[in-house]
Formats: sequence, C-alpha cells, structure tokens
Amino acid sequence: MIEIVDYLHEKREEMVQVLKGITKMESPSYEKHLVDKCGEKLILFFKQYLDGHIEVFEESVFGNQFRIELGEGEEQILILGHLDTVWPKGTLKQMPFGIVGDKVFGPGVFDMKGGLVQGIFALHALQTLQVPMKKKVVFLVTTDEEIGSSHSRKLIEKEAKASSYVLVLEPAATIKGNLKTARKGVGAFQLKITGQAAHAGIEPEKGISAIQELAKQILYLHDLTDFQKGTTVNVGIIHGGMATNVIAANAEAELDVRIRQPEELKRVIPLIEGLKPSQEGLSIEVSGGVTRPPMEKTSEIEAIFFKAKEIAKTYLGLELEDQLSGGGSDGSITAQYAPTLDGLGAVGDGAHAEHEHIIISQMPVRSALLALLVKELGN
Repeated sequence: MIEIVDYLHEKREEMVQVLKGITKMESPSYEKHLVDKCGEKLILFFKQYLDGHIEVFEESVFGNQFRIELGEGEEQILILGHLDTVWPKGTLKQMPFGIVGDKVFGPGVFDMKGGLVQGIFALHALQTLQVPMKKKVVFLVTTDEEIGSSHSRKLIEKEAKASSYVLVLEPAATIKGNLKTARKGVGAFQLKITGQAAHAGIEPEKGISAIQELAKQILYLHDLTDFQKGTTVNVGIIHGGMATNVIAANAEAELDVRIRQPEELKRVIPLIEGLKPSQEGLSIEVSGGVTRPPMEKTSEIEAIFFKAKEIAKTYLGLELEDQLSGGGSDGSITAQYAPTLDGLGAVGDGAHAEHEHIIISQMPVRSALLALLVKELGN
C-alpha cells in the first residue's frame, strides 16, 4: 500500500505536465471539434500510461465518448469522468494555464481535468506495481456532462448496470477533500407564455400581458421551495415584450429545480408541468424535465465511503469526511444502478469561476486514495 503512495508522489510533476497538455486544449461542451481534439490528446495519454483496450463511441453532435478496459474478471469497477467544460472557446486567452505556488489555474482544471489525470495515474500505479485484481476496471470518459448528459446517458447507464461499484472523479466537495455520498436531483424547465398584444397607451384594455402572467407564475414557482426538505425552485432567466408601449404578447423563463428527497419529485414536478394560466386569453407551454435524479446515501454507498475513510486515515494521514452536494453529476445516474462514491477528483476551488484552480500537492494524494480504493474494492 505504501509503495503505491510513494510511487504516485514521485509522479507529481508528471501529473502536472499531463494536466497542462489537456487543459491547453479547450473542450467546451458545444464545440465538438475542440472536444474531439482534446479527447484525442487524452487517449494518447491513456496509451502512454495504461495497458488496456480503448473503445471510442462516435457522436455526430457532441464530442466522442470513450472508455478503456483494464484487467480481467467477470465483475467490474467503473471509474467515471467527463472531458467537457463550461468554458467557451477562447477562454484560455483570458484564463491561461498557469502555476502559482502550489496551485494550478486554468479552465477546467478543477471541473474536472485534474480528476481525469489523477485517475490515469492511479491506474498506472496499479499496473506498474503489478497489483493483483479480481475485478476488471472500466474508465469511461464522457463529453456532455456539463449540459445534462443527454447523449451519454445510455452509455453511462449501460456501464453502471454492469458494475459492482462506481467511482466518480468529480472535484472534492471542499478544500479539505470531502467526498460526496449524496446529491440533489436536478431539473431544468422552460416556460413560454402567450398573451395578447395591444397599444399600452391607446387601448391597453384589449391586451393581456404575458409579462404580468409570468410575474405571477414566478411567485407561484418560488413558493414551491422548501428549504427544510432541500427543495429549491429558481427562475434564473426571463425574456419578454418588444417595447415599453406595447402590452407584451410573449414572455419566456428558464428555471432550475433542485430536489433532495425522491418523494419531493412527486410533489414538485407535476405542479411545474401542470401550470395553468390565471385567466382566459393566455396560454402556458412548459418543456424540460428532470435531468438527474437525487442520489441518496444508501448503506452500500456509506460502506464504500467508510472504506475510503479508513484508507485515507491509515495510509495518507487524512481525516476524510463526506457530505451532500447540491450540484449535478453523472454519479446521480449511476447510483440508480450501482453503489457510487462521488467527489474523488481534484482538491481545489472555483468550479465554473475565473479563479478555478487545484492544489498540486493534493494530486498524488488523491490519486493514491483512488488507487488504494480500487485495489480494495477490486479484491
């Protein structure tokens, strides 16, 4: 066990260089060409550091997904990560890859290219040191996680159903490295309200304001929030109208829903999907839905966490904790089919923010945690 830890500490600078290689190649979710270029670079690192069978799944709209299978066995452990980032093309000009002290900065280093690199080196250590395993390992990399995983979902579900355990390389929950054993479910909805246009000064009584109706619906939707149950509804984007002297015939809104308890799905979602206009002459169209279900902390998930906690204390000198995350992850999908431990990726801060960074000294530590956990679960 200590041999694995020592080996990965020796690989720290190499990890940073691999991270540099994939971070300096932008991979915005909607830019297939760029994502595929970055994916090709990552596959080269797979080939350099890992001995396994690589399979690429061609996509027409988003980046190609890919997996590498290592070892043998009837059972498998799934390691899951994503290559796409929220950052648009050209972000590197404003947020260049850089190292300041013990921190690496750059778009996507924390969410979640750092985690991908740590995953590669964890498996590299196990193979190089010839650690025996009774289960095979599948490392799946998707390319549309930041936009809901609509194209990769079937592949994720297929691999999860075939797995005994799933380990997700999303960033740690805190700067202390907390893991994620539960997540809120995520929903995304769009509203389109149609009213009746009229001149606001000459004949306002002939109009029916879609904006006014939207305002009423926003108040209703926000009242669905229940903080005690971990349920939040937030209308974050609104559009409407064409001029100040026109009663608005159209208004639109986009809302985010976060739900901790599965039973809350049954309460909240039908109320959103069943929105009714407050008067005749108005229509409301609701689209969207739940993109990721809640991930509950089951006894099986808790058992994996306790293994990780014991490993961290015994071999890394760390007091590892777990927590609920309000953010979405593909771990919420896999947890429906196999025990899933999330947040095993990089330690840092600034996901989706300009100060996004990871802690360099934690890269070999987190990589060792993953390697030791895979060894434990694999036997």
